[in-house]
Amino acid sequence: MTRVFFATVLAIGLALPAYADVTIKQTTGGKGLGMSGNAAGTTYIKGNKMRADVVIGDRTQTSIFDVDAQKMYVFDSKKKEADVWEMGAFAEELSKSVDTSSAKASLKPNGQTKPIGGQTATGYDVEISVQAAMGGNKDMNTMVTLAGPVWIVKGAPGSKEYIDFYNAAVEKGFIFSDPRAAKAQPGQAKAMAQMYKQLADAGGIAYETEMQIKMGGSGPMSGILARLGNVTITSQIESVAVGPLGDDLFAPPAGYKLNPRK
Repeated sequence: MTRVFFATVLAIGLALPAYADVTIKQTTGGKGLGMSGNAAGTTYIKGNKMRADVVIGDRTQTSIFDVDAQKMYVFDSKKKEADVWEMGAFAEELSKSVDTSSAKASLKPNGQTKPIGGQTATGYDVEISVQAAMGGNKDMNTMVTLAGPVWIVKGAPGSKEYIDFYNAAVEKGFIFSDPRAAKAQPGQAKAMAQMYKQLADAGGIAYETEMQIKMGGSGPMSGILARLGNVTITSQIESVAVGPLGDDLFAPPAGYKLNPRK
């Protein structure tokens, strides 16, 4: 489950959105729970569809988000089959485990700037907290906190697409992690979705992020939860390009077996 969560985070670490066609190359990494090292990823955007590829060892894991159709496809280069998730129903199910009224989010400028990828990025400090029932078990309530610095380039290529996509996706209850991992840790999934919404609201693209994920609880589970949430995720954009993309990028390859998931 940890590997699934990490791979998905790598894949969608700095994914972008809607009307123009956008290609983003990035490097993402993580520490904690056995995660280490960096991975290269590429994200493609066309309309309200997003495809994110990440190379992990000798395979490529792909996630495709179709906001209008409310579907998510997950597959990798080693298997000729794809999992198909109905995101409308999944979002409704996930909401039963998450106390959205407890969610808190802030994005504050920290007064710093630095050059990244030939652009001048402005520094912000992000903090998101969400209360959820771990694995859907209301006897295992957790508080997930996601916090750290981000560096946002306003007016960068694809900025409008970034903002439009995340506003549309979050409005429809989309999460940006593998649904299998989200079921086990719904608080993390919702916290990450809120983070992307906050970044979109800043009016630019996050060229670099460094997020710490912490989990807290009460009773005998508190120590275990603290260790589970001791994760750091980093990502940095290497290039952003705008240009036409083919429709075939945003669907599983022809001949793949489609497996409906719930």
